[in-house]
Amino acid sequence: MEKTQRVALITGASRGIGKEIAKKMAENGYQLILNYVSENTNLEELRKEFTGVKTLFLKADVTDYSSCETMVKTAIETFGRIDVLINNAGITKDNLLLRMKEEEFDQVIEVNLKGTFHVTKSVIPFMMKQRSGKIVNISSVVGITGNSGQANYAASKAGIIGFTKTVAKEFASRNILANCVAPGFIQTDMTKNLSQAIKEQIYQQIPLQKMGEAREVANAVFFLASEENTYITGQVLNVDGGMIM
Repeated sequence: MEKTQRVALITGASRGIGKEIAKKMAENGYQLILNYVSENTNLEELRKEFTGVKTLFLKADVTDYSSCETMVKTAIETFGRIDVLINNAGITKDNLLLRMKEEEFDQVIEVNLKGTFHVTKSVIPFMMKQRSGKIVNISSVVGITGNSGQANYAASKAGIIGFTKTVAKEFASRNILANCVAPGFIQTDMTKNLSQAIKEQIYQQIPLQKMGEAREVANAVFFLASEENTYITGQVLNVDGGMIM
């Protein structure tokens, strides 16, 4: 199949890492379904960035299974297939465990982990019919190491790793490959406002002595999602500058 015919669905694609992944896929000719949830998303500005390939913007809340089903059905009606699923949608609500409210824990699990389940379950039947597909889920190094103040986030990202490995085992016979990318400290809107002192503390944890960039995460995701990957499934690829080895 020609690259220009391949179709990728990316959740949480309106900003940050998700948007960089979408740009990488577009550069390589993939047709795109870009999911967003915020009412404040500037679709006109987004459309200007994705004029080179056929792109469908779909608003859907990944915590709502019926919304995910509708999104996927619309995508299939438009493109006829989904070759790649990138589960990127995620939130943080950091707090120390003793101060963390139940709703803070639940909301992060609902979006990050259950949202990944909802979209994957909606897409898998179509990939099974195609007898092919690539799924890349965005986890985090804190899903491996844990992190103070992020019991909810770390739990959700660890859950994504276990979920991915199970999907990889259940659907390998249908030529569906599922993997995780686990970013470390990446330059985003959240990290750019950190003080230099805090950044120096972060650098001490990273052998490469710098934060990563969203495009570096996108490059790793693209490889696992591309036709170049034919024999890697159920794996976690850390993009963290050597932070955990």
